[in-house]
Amino acid sequence: MSILRRSSAGVLPFTRRAVFKCLLPRSSRRFLPFPQPVVTELRGAGAPRSWFPRGSSSTSVTSSNQEVFRCLRPRNASTRRLVSGGNDSETVKVSLEVGQGGESRVVPSVAYYRPGRKIALGGTKSLLCACTMVYNVAKFLREWVVYHSNIGVDRFVLYDNGSDDGLEKVVKKLLEENYEVSTILWPWTKTQEAGFSHCAMYAKDSCTWMMYIDVDEFIYSPSWLNASNPSPQMLKSLLHINSSSLSSSSSLSQLPIGQILIWCYEYGPSNQTVHPKEGVTQGYTCRREEEQRHKSIVLVEAIDASLFNAIHHFQLKEGYSARTLSANEGAVNHYKFQAWPEFMVKFRRRVSAYVVDWRQALNPMSNDRTPGLGFEPIEPKGWTERFCEVHDDRLKEATRRWFGVDSSDDQYNMVWQKQ
Repeated sequence: MSILRRSSAGVLPFTRRAVFKCLLPRSSRRFLPFPQPVVTELRGAGAPRSWFPRGSSSTSVTSSNQEVFRCLRPRNASTRRLVSGGNDSETVKVSLEVGQGGESRVVPSVAYYRPGRKIALGGTKSLLCACTMVYNVAKFLREWVVYHSNIGVDRFVLYDNGSDDGLEKVVKKLLEENYEVSTILWPWTKTQEAGFSHCAMYAKDSCTWMMYIDVDEFIYSPSWLNASNPSPQMLKSLLHINSSSLSSSSSLSQLPIGQILIWCYEYGPSNQTVHPKEGVTQGYTCRREEEQRHKSIVLVEAIDASLFNAIHHFQLKEGYSARTLSANEGAVNHYKFQAWPEFMVKFRRRVSAYVVDWRQALNPMSNDRTPGLGFEPIEPKGWTERFCEVHDDRLKEATRRWFGVDSSDDQYNMVWQKQ
């Protein structure tokens, strides 16, 4: 038996149970599967005499995609009472049993089932929400929330991947200013897909449509850019919600729209050497010419029961179709290649299950690799001028008009800047 040093990682949502991180001893890393650690206050304390003092129930896995497993509720009478809303103080621990050839093993788990989870932010169902996974984005969050709230996002759900940069203070300030922002502790790295699946279930009773974009991505339509002021109807106009689009039809083109796909423009450093104080929409104005991967706004009730997603979009139920917007209808400005200090921090920790750390020499031809960048955290020569094929300051000019505040020295500040 090895004694591990542990540190607190926070409190899990819903169950309010503390979760701890610990380093696996080198002597144990040679054996698979890894043994499950036991949290104890005393040296020498062993595992409990029984992990399941009230018995256990097994059900079949109905679907398995990425890190998401869906199962039927148990038929056991006592357990069925709990999962149906029995004693609120009792919980049901959920895990997976894996194995073959007569040998099976229960996978370590911190999952507990309790019925009735939903966003508790009033009694009305929002038309459009935004969900994203974040890690140390405190300096970027305010700009992202203020912008998207003013063009139509009603609520924001942040899956916090273990931030330690004062994110909670920024969120508290936004709440004080009546922005609807909620955070969920999600300490597991490389699980963005699972987090998005969880978000789809968590928000299904509170959000009609869910927008999945990152904090360095800003949606707009060229048709908005000459407007004097932003409007909450701007984003909602992209959803094409009307009686004809929601009617049933055997024709694929007439199926209800369940997902809107929007192509991205990837912006380069634009001669910036540090994070622009006015925000990313003001500081980064030069981009690559070709449109890149799309992002999505999905009708929550149209998401397939498997919850399968590829970060950029979800698999839909039969009977729904997806619609891809043209560049004239809508686009996402992705401020991906920022000033080197920001870029280096961002790409040190990738959250997708399929994107390796940029310092690892794996999948060198992947689209997620930065062109011309090696595997060492060293600023490439000419970084500030890279990825600059088209000068595009359309969103900069619009956001300056909408959110700019004149200062006394003939300069301007943005409303999201620290005063």
